[in-house]
Amino acid sequence: MPEEVKKRLAEEIKLLEHELTTELPAEIKKAVALGDLSENAEYHMAKQRQEFVKARLRQLGRRLADLSLINMSNIPKDKVGLGSTVKVYDNEKGEEIQYKLVTSEESDVAAGKISTTSPIGRALLNKKVGESATVVTPNGKREMDILSLTTIHDEAQAG
Repeated sequence: MPEEVKKRLAEEIKLLEHELTTELPAEIKKAVALGDLSENAEYHMAKQRQEFVKARLRQLGRRLADLSLINMSNIPKDKVGLGSTVKVYDNEKGEEIQYKLVTSEESDVAAGKISTTSPIGRALLNKKVGESATVVTPNGKREMDILSLTTIHDEAQAG
């Protein structure tokens, strides 16, 4: 799972680097040829885009480095962690819900994929089957009972 995210980030980095080194310099050069830079919208837009691309590249580089630090042996085998699929009973809603804990890049709440950094994700981390988790949300606290758990290790063995 982190490998897929790293691959997507690397692809985005490659596209942005191409834009930064090839496309934007050509746009800036073309805009400079138009003359007076103080009122040259094309020039200012290209320079703004260049700054945005540089910032995004720094952000992606940091995130890629963070993902490279994920050590599978540090992810618990018997508790909720990154890559876990967990079925809970939401006491407030009175229903069973299944979540898959993923990285922030992969989160898709509608598909049941929640980030480990989300309020629910943080509350569920390191919990075992049979334990309860208290989720603190802007709307108040919610209690969830852990009903079942499949860790990333279980999925790796099954796959």
